[in-house]
Amino acid sequence: MAELREPIYLEEKLKEIKGTGRLSYRSKALPTWCPGCGYFSMTEGLTLALNQLGIANKDVVIVSGIGCASRFPFFMDTYGFHTLHGRTLPVATGIKMANDKLTVIAIGGDGDGFAIGGGHIPHAARRNVDMTYLLFDNGIYGLTKGQVSPTSVMGFKTKTSPYENRDVPLNPLMMLLSYRASWVGQAYAGQPHHLTDMIVEALAHPGFSYLHILSPCVTFDKTSKTYQNLDMAVRDLPAEHDPTNLVAALAQAIDVETPALGVYYREERPTLNQAMDEIVRAAGGKESAKQAVA
Repeated sequence: MAELREPIYLEEKLKEIKGTGRLSYRSKALPTWCPGCGYFSMTEGLTLALNQLGIANKDVVIVSGIGCASRFPFFMDTYGFHTLHGRTLPVATGIKMANDKLTVIAIGGDGDGFAIGGGHIPHAARRNVDMTYLLFDNGIYGLTKGQVSPTSVMGFKTKTSPYENRDVPLNPLMMLLSYRASWVGQAYAGQPHHLTDMIVEALAHPGFSYLHILSPCVTFDKTSKTYQNLDMAVRDLPAEHDPTNLVAALAQAIDVETPALGVYYREERPTLNQAMDEIVRAAGGKESAKQAVA
């Protein structure tokens, strides 16, 4: 007969959680996503990452666009900016340029990021804006009740594609790598501990870090990017993968049938703020942009 495990009392568990400090990053507003939504893992992962890195609430700004992910700033006890559809990155860039001391985190879904907002991604990446972009990819427009998105797989049936989706989906990882984002990684909401570790790495990177997060929509997707399907499909990047090798990163990113989790690529190069500082100095300015907001 198996031994009975020690009972877990709610009050004691709550004290334990509070003792970690991660709840200090959560607002009093409770998330309104559907039960089982992968976005809950992202909320927990970000609070754990901020707590682990010791970043003060007052030094964090979370910027979102429109979609299910856009509610994220309301659930965090940090500064937040709920902006327009697809305009997350320009606003986040402006915030970072105005105050280089802030930790700026852009939040968005596959529709907000790669449909109406797709034109902003290459410029934030190539300029190496010092921010983190957490992209929640569920392959569907969830907030508007289930339509195909730029990352919906071919053959996917929705309200707007009753005869199956015939559009080839975008490959966000290959796009970000070709845009020369200086940090590119992928995580999965079904592996929350790994997700937290990846968020920590992304936040710690000096430059534009892009974390692609596979996140099932449990309400409107019952056949494609489900937990059951992704649990069987995802894999770790090979142990010998060299994240400084762009060609190797592209070779891994092209495989969408068995998506790999981990850091695809990273490099260190001057950020946009540093480049602007150099321009100020070259023009004979007396103080850098960073010193100006001190």
